[in-house]
Amino acid sequence: MEDTNTRNPYEAPSAPSMPPGFRASDVDFVKAERGTRFLAVLLDGLVYVGVMIPFFIIVAVTGGLKRSAGSGGMFAAIMALGGLAFLCLFIYNLVLLNREGQTLGKRWMKVRIVRSNGERAGLGRIFWLRMFVPGLIGRIPFVGVIFVLADPLFIFGEERRCVHDLLADTVVVNA
Repeated sequence: MEDTNTRNPYEAPSAPSMPPGFRASDVDFVKAERGTRFLAVLLDGLVYVGVMIPFFIIVAVTGGLKRSAGSGGMFAAIMALGGLAFLCLFIYNLVLLNREGQTLGKRWMKVRIVRSNGERAGLGRIFWLRMFVPGLIGRIPFVGVIFVLADPLFIFGEERRCVHDLLADTVVVNA
């Protein structure tokens, strides 16, 4: 007779399985709430507007484009300074994205961008696949309008990921 207490090496493991819709990679992070992501994007936009407001005020006070040709150099200098301020803020956000997967708004809302497996998302992935490619698609006549509208609406899906997240294989998580 055969001993019934021996373990079968081919039997299923006795550990409980994960709940449906729960992946092993979800253990390492908690996805950010939709409202938190919205506020982070809103704060990022407000920062850019805040940087540009002083330059718009200066242009408005000095008469802007209606001035005579004599003040054209001053107007050009103000606009160049505004463009430089915008560029510096953009580069600073890229540095933050590279280091921590966060922009200023995401940092303030305590969320960050990671790969779907929980690893750090590199700057190339974030810039090219999350920013540049969707921006390029958004410029295509007719199709771009649909894409720009559909992209953020995907956040209401079960995975809470926008189309740009799916393209870049990224997730926004609590930091």
